[in-house]
Amino acid sequence: MVELTLLGVGAMNSPRYRPAGLAVCWAGHRVVIDGGGTAAEGEPVDAWLVCDERAELMPSIRRRSRALGIAAGAVEYQAGGVRLRPLPVAHTSHPTYGYLIDHRGHHAVWAPEFWTFPDWAAEAELMFADAAGWDRPIRFAGGVGGHAATVDTAERAARAGVGRLVFAHIGRPSIRAIDRGQHPPFGEWGVEGRTYRLR
Repeated sequence: MVELTLLGVGAMNSPRYRPAGLAVCWAGHRVVIDGGGTAAEGEPVDAWLVCDERAELMPSIRRRSRALGIAAGAVEYQAGGVRLRPLPVAHTSHPTYGYLIDHRGHHAVWAPEFWTFPDWAAEAELMFADAAGWDRPIRFAGGVGGHAATVDTAERAARAGVGRLVFAHIGRPSIRAIDRGQHPPFGEWGVEGRTYRLR
């Protein structure tokens, strides 16, 4: 069994949540994906993977990963029957990724930032997805990408056969929707510290 624990569910500079991050644990292994510079304190870490090597959080992630004796990067990690593979997502003008987490034919997806829903996430049993925008996408200046709208991602994930959708990069428009008691048409809001399982 693979346990996936949300270390944070916030978009950059969230007024409410820690930065989106995931700990993936199985059979004596622990890998951190994204998160803030303190996301891995207290436990050993085999690898620290990131979706965007030019992200604003990279200086703090690199400091923390170096203190743990590991490098942080957008790379593949495989051990003990589990494979975490970076796959491209459309998000900004430079290369960015999500991760396909595979355990004996069972798949989970970590894709906390994207402009368009990644086709390779179809049929995932569990997907952690971008929720920076609520009912409208967020477009970056110069038209170089942005963030999909939560309601659009929910509809696309349902059509793509995603089993369970968890929003794990919650931005201010989605926080306002949460405060109004709104819910996506499919999926659920991620909760910091909650553990999900991939069998």
